[in-house]
Amino acid sequence: MTDLTYRPGRTAVEAVGLGMRYRRRWALRDCSFRLPAGRVCALVGPNGAGKSTLLALAAGLGRPAEGSLRVLGGAPSDGAVRPRVAYVAQDKPLYPHFTVAETLALGARLNPGRWDAAVAERLVRAGGLSPDARAGSLSGGQRTRLALALAFGKRPELLLLDEPMSDLDPLVRHEMTAALMAEAAEYATTVVMASHVLAELEGVCDYLLLVADGRVRLAGEVEDLISAHRLVMGRYEDVGTPREFAAHTIVEARTTGRQFTALIRPDGPVGGHWEVAEPSLEELLLAHLRAPGAPALLAPSAEPRAGARPAGVAA
Repeated sequence: MTDLTYRPGRTAVEAVGLGMRYRRRWALRDCSFRLPAGRVCALVGPNGAGKSTLLALAAGLGRPAEGSLRVLGGAPSDGAVRPRVAYVAQDKPLYPHFTVAETLALGARLNPGRWDAAVAERLVRAGGLSPDARAGSLSGGQRTRLALALAFGKRPELLLLDEPMSDLDPLVRHEMTAALMAEAAEYATTVVMASHVLAELEGVCDYLLLVADGRVRLAGEVEDLISAHRLVMGRYEDVGTPREFAAHTIVEARTTGRQFTALIRPDGPVGGHWEVAEPSLEELLLAHLRAPGAPALLAPSAEPRAGARPAGVAA
């Protein structure tokens, strides 16, 4: 199996002050982060947060209104970059009248010198797809498998997936996720996967980008982001925030009856008689999604490098 260990200096995607708008609405604004190569990254956020826009820009489908975006060391639209990137859009566009075999043949023609027929055909065979079946007649799961076969047949260094499993039932979603992770591990592919299924990201993704209101709110290794937070719970009958939390950053706090629950970034030990636990990834994400105004947190590996282009300079 290929070594996926992070090596400093290898960067898959880097944004500095990235902004994109459609008429008067900003889909992304002042968006800055760095994604190291070789990671499987979850891209999470509410509807309209800018996830699809970010993936499309990284795929070279459009130019930002402000800031910079670099993919695999170059501009996304560069001729030397685009062949190394594969993008599966949310609607998985395929030619409906093409057969499975014709679709794979088209992939080979569009990616001369890079096409790996064995990889594409292995994914197709594993799903039991007939070579003569037309793309328009396939089920949602089969279309997803064919779209992923096209993407992996390209042997990309960076794979961008926009809600790839959204139309699948839980069993097929589990099978497709396992197949995706196996292919990514074998070829050291950097994967960025937008998803709303928070519970299924845990154990699959080792990196996280949380986007809200067009800005990156959390970025970094999943383990580091989780360990930077604590979930505190306990009985509380007073009004306002307990004084024990004055020294800590409160991401979200809720009171239900006499039960107080908060997700915090502790600055030292938590005093008082509180139950303190490490949050799950789902608890971490839900708290930040419910509190989009919480202070952003970027791990050191997610900080744009010194010397990256400043805001206002397009890629």
